Amino acid sequence: MTVWLHARLVDPIVPLLCLILYCGTATAARASGDVPAQWLGAWPHTDFSRRLTPQMDMVSGGRPRDAIPPIDAPTFVAAGDAGSFLRAKDSVVSVAIGGERRAYPLSVLLWHQVVNDTVAGAAIAVTYCPLTDAAQVFERRVNGRDVSFGTSGMLGRSNTILWDRAGESWWQQYTGEAIVGAAVGQRLVAVAARVEAFGQFLVQAPAGQVLAPPNPSLGQYGVNPFTGYDQAQWPFLYRGTFPKGLAPMMRVVAVDGEAWSWSLLRARGRTEAGDLVIKWEAGRASALDKAAVSEGRDIGSIVVQRRGLQGWEDARHMVSFAFAFHAFHPTAPIHVNCAAGASGWDVEPPLACTPGPSGTR
Repeated sequence: MTVWLHARLVDPIVPLLCLILYCGTATAARASGDVPAQWLGAWPHTDFSRRLTPQMDMVSGGRPRDAIPPIDAPTFVAAGDAGSFLRAKDSVVSVAIGGERRAYPLSVLLWHQVVNDTVAGAAIAVTYCPLTDAAQVFERRVNGRDVSFGTSGMLGRSNTILWDRAGESWWQQYTGEAIVGAAVGQRLVAVAARVEAFGQFLVQAPAGQVLAPPNPSLGQYGVNPFTGYDQAQWPFLYRGTFPKGLAPMMRVVAVDGEAWSWSLLRARGRTEAGDLVIKWEAGRASALDKAAVSEGRDIGSIVVQRRGLQGWEDARHMVSFAFAFHAFHPTAPIHVNCAAGASGWDVEPPLACTPGPSGTR
């Protein structure tokens, strides 16, 4: 039996125990053939002969498809009215499309992980994986038509695997790439988005809209089911390598194939890299810290911009835990904050020492 442990993961023995229990069931299931029997039974319309990700890198999170229910008919309230269920420092994923601004609270995404929405005529999927702390927004078009996405219940490198309801292919949330099924090799188009504090969104978009909790009477919104996770030593159900010299659960910001550690960005405040400007600002609570989302410690937020024809424009980027960036980009550089002459940091490639005003990483 595959087990699901509620992810209050402070002790690294918890993911290890889950992994041991899972591996026992996976071995038994594979005895009947190349593909686990429970996969074939649960996904009769998925073509498992086509896959990019090795089978051993995909594990069950312990729940069937859409047991974490996506939001297919989102409702919104005016940003000025969202204070009834959000505090200024609560984290939101925000998008600006065709003159419309919308925000999707992590307090809601923690319980749904996928919102199938249409903004200014553009069909998008707003996705969030708590285990990698990765928020991604995609155009939800496959083979020229709009599709909707759900949660498969599977994980790849501790990251959510999505599925599309048209062809039932599996998609890696971190990369937006189809990894199993008829759509293998296709990649969703990413949409520029920010992960910021609700108060910051309200200042920038006072006429914007905010996703409302689908059923606020349930009382779960605002509660963090992953208490303490972002201060755990190790990620949940992850079997890959870690970047030496950087804590696996340190947040990083990834842009164009390289990343910068959160502590480096926080220490600098403003970081310039080529035509990019990355700015860190205090005032955003971690959604993966305390039992109450709003009480999480202040981790701050970042804005990544690039100079375009119309001035400064938001650049596509991703915030996630360091282990996740390394898992999907194992040779890509991660810039960390090292003191001058930091031979004692024990930093090895792909980490790159970058001087900062602080000696912390």
